[in-house]
Amino acid sequence: MGRMGLEISRLRKEINMTQKQLAKIVGVTEGFILDVEAGRKIPKADLITKISKALRKEVGKLDLFETDAMLTPEPDKKVVKVIEKPVQAIWSDALAGVLANVPVYNNKMDQAITTKHMPIISGKIEGFPKDKVFYLSIEDNDMAGFRISKGDLALAFSTHELDKDAIFLLEFNGHHLIRQIKILDSEKLLLVSNKGSIITSTVMKKDVKIIARLIRVEITL
Repeated sequence: MGRMGLEISRLRKEINMTQKQLAKIVGVTEGFILDVEAGRKIPKADLITKISKALRKEVGKLDLFETDAMLTPEPDKKVVKVIEKPVQAIWSDALAGVLANVPVYNNKMDQAITTKHMPIISGKIEGFPKDKVFYLSIEDNDMAGFRISKGDLALAFSTHELDKDAIFLLEFNGHHLIRQIKILDSEKLLLVSNKGSIITSTVMKKDVKIIARLIRVEITL
């Protein structure tokens, strides 16, 4: 039995998980887990990551670099050595599959001022495609009446589509603004801000460019 197989077997038993249960969680057959624990097979890095997550512990040094003796080939079988990969690099790769670096922009959207980690679930963030989500650093109190104040972070989703009475980052008269938008008719929109009192502007839909819809706000205390 290889060192990694022993480690997986030990960690699995520590949390009273069966080989069948582990196989189901990571998406392989029970026989494959049996072969891994017996040292007959060495899983790829992405599968090791899944196993580590399922067992809630990093699987040792992950044994991505078995000794020559452990790699003795069976007759007529070609053995490929896997090059050692540092644990930190492995975990960076693993986190790339479960966490995304979401950019934080100011209203101008010219470049990211920082990033925030967000969990990826089923390839999405907050239910939206992960490459369409970003944060906005709120720069004024124009929407304070909507509990969106200067210094807050608003999670936003890139879109050009209008939703009824939603709050958007938009471009109007060469400026990027955050406003609630109400659809008046096929040609007109009502832009709503609230800086202590409600201010409305009726504009032509053709003059407004929708950049993103705000999803939620993280309030600074």
